[in-house]
Amino acid sequence: MSRHRNGRSRRAKAHVSEAEIHSSHAGSRTDPIARFIGAIPYRLQLAGGWIDQPFVSRHDPNPPGSMVVVQLEPNFRPMDRSGIATGTRAIAMKLWRGQLPDRPRPKLVRELYAAENADKAEPSGSQDMIGVIYPGINRLDYDFKVEGGVFPANIESLNNARTARWLEKVLHLLPVEPRPEGYSPLGRKNLLPEWVARLGQSGRDCFEAIRRRDLTALGRSLNLTMKCWETMLPDVLRHPSLNMDLPGLLRAYQERYRGAMYSGCGGGYLIVAAAEPVPGSFNVNVRVAET
Repeated sequence: MSRHRNGRSRRAKAHVSEAEIHSSHAGSRTDPIARFIGAIPYRLQLAGGWIDQPFVSRHDPNPPGSMVVVQLEPNFRPMDRSGIATGTRAIAMKLWRGQLPDRPRPKLVRELYAAENADKAEPSGSQDMIGVIYPGINRLDYDFKVEGGVFPANIESLNNARTARWLEKVLHLLPVEPRPEGYSPLGRKNLLPEWVARLGQSGRDCFEAIRRRDLTALGRSLNLTMKCWETMLPDVLRHPSLNMDLPGLLRAYQERYRGAMYSGCGGGYLIVAAAEPVPGSFNVNVRVAET
C-alpha cells in the first residue's frame, strides 16, 4: 500500500468517532448491546501464535509453520489488552465505519495491516487482521520466504457449522487479567529453530484436531504452544510487571483438564479445552461464513 493510501487510512481513523460508528447500526439492529458493540467480529488465537511474526518464522527449519485463529461473533465485549485483538478491531471499526466492506478478504487484510502498523517499530502480526476478517476456523501457514513472512503463504478455513458448534462447547474462557501498561513480551528471545518448528507444528496439530473434533489432540496442541512460548519468549509469562503467577495457574488447569493456553501475552484469558464445565468460565460463539 502506498504512503498516499496510508495517509487516508490515518485520517479516516482520526475523524470517525465511536458515537458515529455505533449510531451507524441503529437502523439495522434493535438490540442495544449489539448497537453498542458493533458488527465487526472479534478473533481468538489458538495454537501456533507468534509464527506470524517474521522475526520468528525466519528461524523455522521446516516451513511453513502454522497457527489457528477463530472468528468470534461480536456478542460480548472482551477485556482490552487481553489478546483478543480488540485494538485491531477498533481500528477496523473506525476505518470501515463499523462494517466489513464487501471486497476481497486478502485486500482488506492488507488495508487493515497498513492502517494499524503505520509508523510502528514493532508491527502487529497479520493474524490479528485475518482473524477479524476471515470467518470460521482458519489455519494460517507462514513461510519467511513468502513475502518476508508478513502475510501467510496459504489460508485454509473450516466453516462447517457442526465443527464450529463442537468447538464452542469445548473451549472455555476464564478471565485472568489484562496485560499491564508498559509490559512487553520481547525482552528475552531464545528463538531456537527446533522450538520454532514445534510452534509451527502445534498450529497444524490444532487445526487437524478441530477438523476431527478430537478434544485430546486439541488440548495437546494448546499445551505445546505454551511450552514453545515459555522457551522462546520467557517474558510472555514471566515479567517484572506481572503480578499474577501465570505459569502456576496454567499448570493447574493443564493438569486438571485436557489442555490450556493463554489468549495472549501477559495473561488475558485462560483458554481451557474441556468436555465438562469449567467453573468461572464462559463459552464463545464461532462466526462461520454465510451459505
